[in-house]
Amino acid sequence: MVVKDTELPYLRRCVELAAEALRAGDEPFGSVLVGGDGTVLAEDRNRVASGDRTRHPEFALARWSTTRLTPGERAAATVYTSGEHCPMCAAAHAWAGLGRIVYVASSEQLVDWLSALGVPAPPVRALPVREVAPGIAVEGPVPELTEQIRALHLTFHGDRTTG
Repeated sequence: MVVKDTELPYLRRCVELAAEALRAGDEPFGSVLVGGDGTVLAEDRNRVASGDRTRHPEFALARWSTTRLTPGERAAATVYTSGEHCPMCAAAHAWAGLGRIVYVASSEQLVDWLSALGVPAPPVRALPVREVAPGIAVEGPVPELTEQIRALHLTFHGDRTTG
């Protein structure tokens, strides 16, 4: 997929947030919510190390948007994210009425990377966003940034599978 030059800064910020999550001992995921006018509205990183496995950044941004944006503003917004939404986050995105999703790495890529490391499958099957929320416009992966995300996941999970 080729993204517009104007979108790469948002995606690079997602990579930075994923790295921040990793430094905090969390799985490396980061997301940025951008308004229809290109303004960054909110951002977050994974926070599941707290013990609450639902603290994904995509889920947090969906919840944030429902109390701070009108339905029209939500529909015009884009969520940029380091990894394709999991089924829980895809559902939250759709129920919140958010617009398109642009992700760096796909769920399929992540499953392949983790499988190669011998990481056990999660309790929820990885599904493409389009299967969970077929009405959402989804774009990705973004090859020019995918290797950075892969490296973050290999660092996080490699430390846990080899130690």
